[in-house]
Amino acid sequence: MTMPRKVAVIGAGEIGVGWAALCASAGWPVAMFDMNPRTTERAFSEVPRRARALVALERATQGIVERGLLEFTQARSLLQAVKDADWVVEAIAEDALAKQKLFESIELVASPETLLTSSSSALPPSEIFARCRRLDRCLVTHPLNPPELIPLVEIVPGERTAPAAVERALGYLRSLGRMPILIRKPVPGYVVGRIAAAVWRECIDLVLQGVIDVPDLDRAVSLGPALGWAAAGPHLTYHLAAGDGGVTSFLQHLLASFEHLWEGNLASWQKARAGRAAAADAGDREGVLGKGRHAAGSARPPARGHPAGARAVASGGT
Repeated sequence: MTMPRKVAVIGAGEIGVGWAALCASAGWPVAMFDMNPRTTERAFSEVPRRARALVALERATQGIVERGLLEFTQARSLLQAVKDADWVVEAIAEDALAKQKLFESIELVASPETLLTSSSSALPPSEIFARCRRLDRCLVTHPLNPPELIPLVEIVPGERTAPAAVERALGYLRSLGRMPILIRKPVPGYVVGRIAAAVWRECIDLVLQGVIDVPDLDRAVSLGPALGWAAAGPHLTYHLAAGDGGVTSFLQHLLASFEHLWEGNLASWQKARAGRAAAADAGDREGVLGKGRHAAGSARPPARGHPAGARAVASGGT
């Protein structure tokens, strides 16, 4: 795999800074561009800090990092950033129209062989690259935050993405020490987002139902399934937990209990009040959610499986 002569990172927020720090830590030349001067100024100091932090964590070599940082530049225009880049990484806000306009502009100035990737966490490639003519080189490479620390990256090709572009993205990511997974069929939220959304909804619901408070809920996740899943994922965890019988034995003994939960005993509402979700997520230790209670004047959510469940809590974004 030939390494990119230059990587252009468009968008200097947290994800863009993480991408730039990761690429610079591998010694790759990086050009960063953002329309907001303040954001760009912050990134120009934050990228070196985060790249050098990888040396302290023994994830990068100091000499290589410093070499990469010598070639880290702040582009004054999109043209300057993209010119001569083998890989363009889009990392702007999750706005479909903004991404479409950006990639339309990138395609006008990028080399015909440049790989174009989006860092979107949920949007389908067909929507992101709707204004591009060369869809064969376009795909999503969704990192987890912070990109330079968490190795997983979801690769989401579009219907017209060339296999060679996918292989090229895989090669770049593996050279950066990432562990890419290929999403074979675009679905909203991809895979990581869907799993996180399902788990988080149940976590919020347990707190709202008064079953548990936020601190113990977080412990239940982080010290419970998260430990096994971090090492092996759910399928292999259950397979190993069953001993010699493996997953077949696990299903014989415990499938019925899971089916009982799946049959209307888990949270199924579709929207939650923004305040409730935010409080549960932030861990409002002293607030009403942190104590398993409900805000004054608000209705207690209906029992799980209740047909009015989604409507009862619907008044804000998901």
